[in-house]
Amino acid sequence: MSDPRWWLLDDLVLARSAIDRAAERRTDQAWVDGARVDPSSRFVRVHQGTAAIDGDRLALDASVPEHVLTSLLGIDADGVAYFCAHYDEAPALADSHRWADLRMSGSSLDAMDAGLMVASVALDNWSRNHRHCPQCGGGVTWRDAGWSRYCPVDDSSHFPRTDPAVIVLVRDDDDRALLGRQVRWEPTWFSTLAGFVEAGESAEAAVRREVEEESGVRIGTRPEDLQYLGSQPWPFPASLMLGYHAFASDPSIDVDGEEIAEARWLSRAELAQACATGEVSLPPAVSIARKLIERWYGEPLPGDWSRPLIKPSR
Repeated sequence: MSDPRWWLLDDLVLARSAIDRAAERRTDQAWVDGARVDPSSRFVRVHQGTAAIDGDRLALDASVPEHVLTSLLGIDADGVAYFCAHYDEAPALADSHRWADLRMSGSSLDAMDAGLMVASVALDNWSRNHRHCPQCGGGVTWRDAGWSRYCPVDDSSHFPRTDPAVIVLVRDDDDRALLGRQVRWEPTWFSTLAGFVEAGESAEAAVRREVEEESGVRIGTRPEDLQYLGSQPWPFPASLMLGYHAFASDPSIDVDGEEIAEARWLSRAELAQACATGEVSLPPAVSIARKLIERWYGEPLPGDWSRPLIKPSR
C-alpha cells in the first residue's frame, strides 16, 4: 500500500463547499430576479476582497439595496439561494460584525461559509478588475447572474479567469523538506516553493521548472518522483493552487536571489526546533502550503505568519 502521507489531500480549508452552485439557474433571469427578492435568500457582503464576518460565521443579510450588484453563489439543501453582494463603498456594519480577509478568517469558517466566502471573494476580485471589455475597452453589462460580462460593442462575452499555479513539497534522499523564503518576506517566513504555470506548459513541467529556477534543486524524472496531491482555490486575485509532492535528484541549492532569498533543507527535528524558537514561521492554516508541510511532518506545527511565536525582526 502506498504511503498515506501522499494520498490526496482531503482537508484543504478553501476547497471545502457545502452548496450547489446551481449553474443551470444563472441563465434563467426570471428565476434569478425572483430569488433576489425572496425573503429566504441570503447575501454575503463583500468589499474590496473582504467579507462581513460575525465571530466565526459570515454575517449574512436577508436583502440588499436595489442598486447593489449581486452574483448568484448557489442553493443549499433547503432550496435557499445565496448571493454575493458587491459593494464599491463599504456599508455600515453592526457592532459585532467586521470586514475580514479570507486568508486570516478562512480556517475558522465551516464548510458552508468557507465555500461561500471563497466564491464571493473570487467573483468580487474579478468584477473590480474587469469593468471594461478586454478586447475594445468598451463598457460591459452583467449576465448569467454575475458570472459573465457582455460587450455590446464587439459582441463578446467574458468569464471569470483562473490562473493555475503549482506548489510543491520537495524531499531529498534523507527525507528532509525544502523550504524557501521570498525576497519580500520577513526573515523568519518560510514556505514550500510555488509559481505560475506558463502558457503552453503542463503543471508537471511547471513544478520542475519553478523549483530549479528558484532554488537550483532538480526534480527527478522517474514517474514516482512527482505526485499530484490536490488543488485549492486561492482568489488573490484569481489563482488555483495545484499541490504536489516531489523527490529531488540533485539537492544542491543555488537560489535565484530575485524571487527566493534563501532556501533550506530541514529535517523534522530541525523544523520543529525552528518553529518552537520562532526562527521559522510557516504559512497560515488556510494555505495549501501549510497542509503540504504538515502532511510531510506528520502532525500540526506551532505558529504561523499571522500568529508568530516571536515577532519577526525588521
